[in-house]
Amino acid sequence: MAIYSIKDLEKLCGIKAHTIRIWEQRYGLVVPKRTKTNIRYYQDEDLKHLLNIVFLNKNGTKISMIAKMSRQEISNQVSNNAAIGVENDVQLNALTIAMIEMDELKFHHVICKSEKEIGFEKTMLEVVYPFLDKLGVLWLTGSVSPAQENFMSCLIRQKILKATDALPIKSGRGVRKFMIFLPEGENQELSLMFMHYLLKSRGHRVIYMGLNNSVQDIQDAYSILRPSYLFTMVSETYAQQPVQKYVDQLADTFPESQVLLSGYQVMSQSINRPDNVKLLGSLGDTITFLEELKQP
Repeated sequence: MAIYSIKDLEKLCGIKAHTIRIWEQRYGLVVPKRTKTNIRYYQDEDLKHLLNIVFLNKNGTKISMIAKMSRQEISNQVSNNAAIGVENDVQLNALTIAMIEMDELKFHHVICKSEKEIGFEKTMLEVVYPFLDKLGVLWLTGSVSPAQENFMSCLIRQKILKATDALPIKSGRGVRKFMIFLPEGENQELSLMFMHYLLKSRGHRVIYMGLNNSVQDIQDAYSILRPSYLFTMVSETYAQQPVQKYVDQLADTFPESQVLLSGYQVMSQSINRPDNVKLLGSLGDTITFLEELKQP
């Protein structure tokens, strides 16, 4: 069971520590426990309860009304209204609750509502990716188990697969062909899957090679399919060889194609960029590149 300070709650719930204390003192909504040395702390149930309170409050329920509800009534109200509201912080809190409680229905309500309001791509950019950033904070505080992370990752993966599969497969002489893959030891599969969606939604042909590809694997597929673009990411510490050597190897092996590279390890090092290599420093850079590629 994780232990939280009031500063942890402030970061995770998006409200000031001062406000949390007022809610404690005036309404008794969250009561901290204390160590033998009288230091205040909170536990998982306190975090979930406070996230539920924040969710209802930001959706228009007054704190004075919430204070009259039992914890079960508050939880039920959140479940019934998880799809309302389009404010990003409300959605992030709802997704955090869905993860902590491992509640697939609540996750589904939030994502489906957002898709109807702003579409799948914006839902990924404005809701899912900020949530994944928040997940990193939850990891730092030790409040997320591998089971909870895997649960959410699988649900997000299903949404991306469904949206991607619904798009038509383009073909013909004027269609640009991309081969996308991750090298050995790289695990950023959700990002690669979303790249698949971004490319396919813009009318490009995509050859999705997935994880753990050696250069030889890509070369074998390349000899058959001859894509104009190769895309990969190096975010983890690349153990096979230095990143510069890997970049050079891709450039030399596929001189007739443009190699698109992203990921922390690529951008954090001083990479000498061969002529047929383009670095994409962020998701925003990637989308800008794709939009420019659409132009005649």
